[in-house]
Amino acid sequence: MTALRALGLTLLLLVAAACGDNGQGEPADGAATPAATAPVTEAPTEAACTPEELDLHAEGTLTVATGEPVFPPWMVDDDPTNGEGFESALVYELADRLGFGEGDVEWVRTGFDEAIAPGDKDYDFNIQQYSITEERDEVVDFSIGYYQVEQALVAAEDSTVADAESVGELQDDRLGAAIGTTSLNYIEDVIQPEAQAQVYNDNAAAKAAFDAGQVDGLVFDLPTAYYITAVEIPDASIVGVLPRADAEPEELGLLLPDGSPLKECLDATLQAMHDDGTIESLEEEWLQQGGDIPTLSE
Repeated sequence: MTALRALGLTLLLLVAAACGDNGQGEPADGAATPAATAPVTEAPTEAACTPEELDLHAEGTLTVATGEPVFPPWMVDDDPTNGEGFESALVYELADRLGFGEGDVEWVRTGFDEAIAPGDKDYDFNIQQYSITEERDEVVDFSIGYYQVEQALVAAEDSTVADAESVGELQDDRLGAAIGTTSLNYIEDVIQPEAQAQVYNDNAAAKAAFDAGQVDGLVFDLPTAYYITAVEIPDASIVGVLPRADAEPEELGLLLPDGSPLKECLDATLQAMHDDGTIESLEEEWLQQGGDIPTLSE
């Protein structure tokens, strides 16, 4: 290399250094600022969320577990295969969006507690009103929530709260709930009636108080309210759904085996169903009986 070319190369390097850095690791005045390089989380592609690509319990089949028995409005006639009821309809919509036909969905029955225990599962996911909790999430996986749990008011037809249209109308009534529940918290923190809330150890005690006329109304989460009025206290009915008040509401999610490779695709599909209003429509059709069960105002 000649002395002249060496001098020219040295000057070029000095100019480039002066334009690109101020000596403190930052761009000098007038230099372009590099674009941020934050990690990007991408949704799975549609091609990756097909029956051929999904890592399934049984090849080509979406195996779904639920309880035995199952009850309305979650499923109808104790038959998860008929597509009737909120959770059954949701599963078949979810399966369809993933590319499964109705005949490609296989149902199995499990107990509630056995599903949330550690260990291998003989299904792809389980749906039977599982609340997403940190404790459970340590041994199983959950999808994003498919339903935000609401509280409901249950009473006899001749009760003083039977015609209530707002939470404000409940101030003078005797209300009860099971100990340690979000329903009891709702009475105490949101409704705040003048009379102290009646607290029961279990649903049997709540039924006894109801039968004895010791309480004007009972508060349960909506899933429990449906079960209570259908099975345990058939003389009661759901007066209405109470307005949501919790900044972090209880949510129900699909229960998956720990580390399930399906979670990403299930989450993306459920989110799309939230975004386009499908899940909201299913809630109205099955959980609010087409709007027959009103929502009380604040």
